[in-house]
Amino acid sequence: SGMVVISIPAAQEFYGLDGGVNGIEVKVDDIYNADTIARELEKDIGMPYYARDWMEMNQNFFYALKLEKTAIFVILTLIVFVAAFNIVSTMIMVVMEKTRDIAILKSMGATRRMVMRIFFLEGVMIGVAGTALGNVLGYIFCVALRKYHFIKLPSDVYSNTTLAVAMDPTDFIFISACALAITMLSAVYPAWNASRQDPAEALRYE
Repeated sequence: SGMVVISIPAAQEFYGLDGGVNGIEVKVDDIYNADTIARELEKDIGMPYYARDWMEMNQNFFYALKLEKTAIFVILTLIVFVAAFNIVSTMIMVVMEKTRDIAILKSMGATRRMVMRIFFLEGVMIGVAGTALGNVLGYIFCVALRKYHFIKLPSDVYSNTTLAVAMDPTDFIFISACALAITMLSAVYPAWNASRQDPAEALRYE
């Protein structure tokens, strides 16, 4: 750490302030209102004095956090696209394997809409199962991380060396809704492709 705690008289002598100070720290009740309070203080004290809030003093730190958040968002977006592609690929393979069954269903009177609904619901079931499993594993991981702190942060960069965990139910709901929506969109094309199968062509070589 680069901080040294000494008495005020010793600091004044060290910096040659002759009994003065070069700054006054003020603590506020609402930390998120600190910037407004700082601007009001600047109006009261006037030039050449100025006030800085805690976000201005840690600007580099917040910029680094913003970059990390952007990088995580990009990585998660790529993961989502890969997952969606896997769902589409899996459903297309299922349609190819079930070509004969689709032809039999159509020859028995099943409409395109009925066939499309069957495969669409199958894709949705895959998404629901994957989302539920992901939520359970994610919750267990967050609880374990909060209890055992097995992910450490470098002390020369962060003031807190353990990774803080905040579990917000709205995050789980929002992410689950997005995952289900992506799953539904991914299942549309395979289901539509299945509904277009020609029963006569599929049963020609049976």
